[in-house]
Amino acid sequence: MAGKNQGINPTGPWRDFATARQERRPFNSSQPRLISRILKRALDIIIAASFLFFLSPLLLSAAVIVTLSDWGPVFNSHRKIGYRGKEFGCLKFRTTGSDATTDAHVTVVGDILRRSSLDKLPQLINVLLGQMSLVGPRAITKEELPRYGEHAYAYMAFRPGLTGHWQTSRHNDVSYRNGISLDVEYLSKWTLTLDFVIMAKTLSALLFRHALLPKADS
Repeated sequence: MAGKNQGINPTGPWRDFATARQERRPFNSSQPRLISRILKRALDIIIAASFLFFLSPLLLSAAVIVTLSDWGPVFNSHRKIGYRGKEFGCLKFRTTGSDATTDAHVTVVGDILRRSSLDKLPQLINVLLGQMSLVGPRAITKEELPRYGEHAYAYMAFRPGLTGHWQTSRHNDVSYRNGISLDVEYLSKWTLTLDFVIMAKTLSALLFRHALLPKADS
């Protein structure tokens, strides 16, 4: 029983980087105002709740299809690190076989969900719960956090996003290192206006994507 709760204190990384923040503040010039952060959270709640309500028939249909495909679980929950270093289960519709241990065995239904980005819709629940934001840096694991170096504290000052810079910058071609650079750029330049621009670009990309069409064999 003693080992059941073993692991890193979720607030530990935040304390470490909060201390570093007091010693060095590379983001001072663009520190978000409290009112903007409050508005960002309010918009997250309103928009996420609205989308969950209006998309509920689609979400329920997807859940039923995923379940009936092989009678496995509806969601996959991956441990990610979020606001103030707290870990949470990042939700996605299951896109692999129920007996799959890796992403290699993607089901037919899962392939459609991935290509259309519908597999990420359950993350609206994470947004509503305050674990994620509609727009923000990528959701990463605890092990990935040190790769952000001195910017790690800035990462944990934001909630990870359902979408972000990496989604609107030809994200299929973005390398891991460039992805970190895009996150840092977002953290340093964040404004509500930037969030709206990213959301508009994301919606535009989704509307014009033909992911649901079968790929032509050449």
